[in-house]
Amino acid sequence: MNKPFLSRFWRNLAVLSCAVWLTACATGPKVRTDQAPDANLTNYQTFGFMSELATDRAGYTSLVTQHLKAAVTAEMTARGYRYSEQDPQLLINFNSNVEQRADIRTTTTTAVPYYGYYHYRRGYYSPFPYYQQEVETVRYKVGTVNIDVVDAARKQLVWEGIAEGVLNKQDIEQPRESMANVVNQIFEQYPVARRL
Repeated sequence: MNKPFLSRFWRNLAVLSCAVWLTACATGPKVRTDQAPDANLTNYQTFGFMSELATDRAGYTSLVTQHLKAAVTAEMTARGYRYSEQDPQLLINFNSNVEQRADIRTTTTTAVPYYGYYHYRRGYYSPFPYYQQEVETVRYKVGTVNIDVVDAARKQLVWEGIAEGVLNKQDIEQPRESMANVVNQIFEQYPVARRL
């Protein structure tokens, strides 16, 4: 085998390993939640949305807001809450962010040395491989969704859910389904169980 072939082989193996790692990360977002110690979320019956949501820009409702509103409404309704536009007991706000990240990965690979000659009558052969390092830069997108549940009367945050994960091609091409899936995974840790 020649050196260029082995070099390409190890480089491709490193890229494949990175792709598998990213795919493993993309299987689901990392979700974390927090709750106010004195909050009993079963005591509330109604919910609504903040008048100015963090996902809106320039005075109009964005598509991200529409997707998140639909997904959150489905989750809250399934837990027995009623939507109220006039005087909700809980107000919900959310934020969404996508950022580009890059990882630099260094992989040590082995290569078979060339045959060579010190002298026209004496050749040499080294049975030992030598090591080289392959450096790959992997770029990917990370999405974050943050959901705040606020006690409207006290103007106090009572529950928060955050999901962060690597976005795959399907997430980007089907944002409505992706948002619904992420909201569902966040609400799996909500202290009030689904009734429907």
